[in-house]
Amino acid sequence: MSFAPSTAAFDRADSFVSYSSAAAPVAFERTASARAAATRGEVRIELELRYSGRRALTLRYETQGDASLPALFVAGGISAHKHLAPSREFGEQGWWECQVGAGRSLDPTRYHLVSFDWIGADGSLDIVLDPADQADAIAALLDALRIERLQAFVGYSYGAMVGLQFASRHPTRVGELVSISGTHRAHPYAAAWRALQRRAVALGALQCDESQGLALARELAVLSYRTPEEFAERFGAAQVVDGRVRVAAEDYLDHCGNKYVARTPPTAFLRLSESIDLQQVDPASVRIPVTVVAVTEDRLIPLGESYDLIERLRGETRLRVLRSIYGHDACLKEQSQIDTILREALADCTSVAA
Repeated sequence: MSFAPSTAAFDRADSFVSYSSAAAPVAFERTASARAAATRGEVRIELELRYSGRRALTLRYETQGDASLPALFVAGGISAHKHLAPSREFGEQGWWECQVGAGRSLDPTRYHLVSFDWIGADGSLDIVLDPADQADAIAALLDALRIERLQAFVGYSYGAMVGLQFASRHPTRVGELVSISGTHRAHPYAAAWRALQRRAVALGALQCDESQGLALARELAVLSYRTPEEFAERFGAAQVVDGRVRVAAEDYLDHCGNKYVARTPPTAFLRLSESIDLQQVDPASVRIPVTVVAVTEDRLIPLGESYDLIERLRGETRLRVLRSIYGHDACLKEQSQIDTILREALADCTSVAA
């Protein structure tokens, strides 16, 4: 479906304005003025989903930086959300504050940063969600925000997969893609990891303890995100505690599981986990410049997948390969290396736009 920008204008005096385009009826609401450092709001749309038909959806977004600045869309993994980093208006911790902020690679004094909560992230949609659906939802959000074209789309993990979908489906609306630890298809090994995680949730539900199942699923996921090398550095030998053997990493894994359960509905985890496994996009359909960032130790995105992606993309491409004991989580942990890559990619994008 098309998301061509509408010529309709917002009535700035109102806090809620109806918006319509050829795509679908949209309602738009902001919690702060257009020129504030950060804004939050909701956009209500109807969207034709690939497997689930036409649905009414609410998109919850946040922006940082003046709306007149070059726009970047920033998206993370299925656990990420619209809040990237603290701002004057919203001071809580964000999921990527090591890269977002004044003087950092994603600087809201230089860029208009846009992000949103994945559709399905609140657990209210117990339906099949494809990464292509997320890309179309982003296009609808940009319509509502009157952003005709992104200077760049920066995606990590699931966000990188959605970025490839966006570049394929809406090529005129983005100048460049930075794809970090995400590729054009779900690798069967990684999909098997996720299938077992979903089974853990199902077993928990059978025992009337879905939260415990979700915690176990998250702990299994953490093992796939990190590496044996990191665990060898961090944890020691097993010990006998109260008549049973307890390995040194169990407390850490329990912490990860409990923290995740506190903020994630089981349905959201299940449906977004499935969505990763549905990723399929033809790299040849992506014709914009793409920077692919791969991590040698990433067990979810084997290096060969990134090579395959690079070889089949049709626009200008570059590959950056990192070494990190943090594996798939290197994007969140290797601050300096990711900062350098982002600065280089965005500088190139800016020079081309100029």
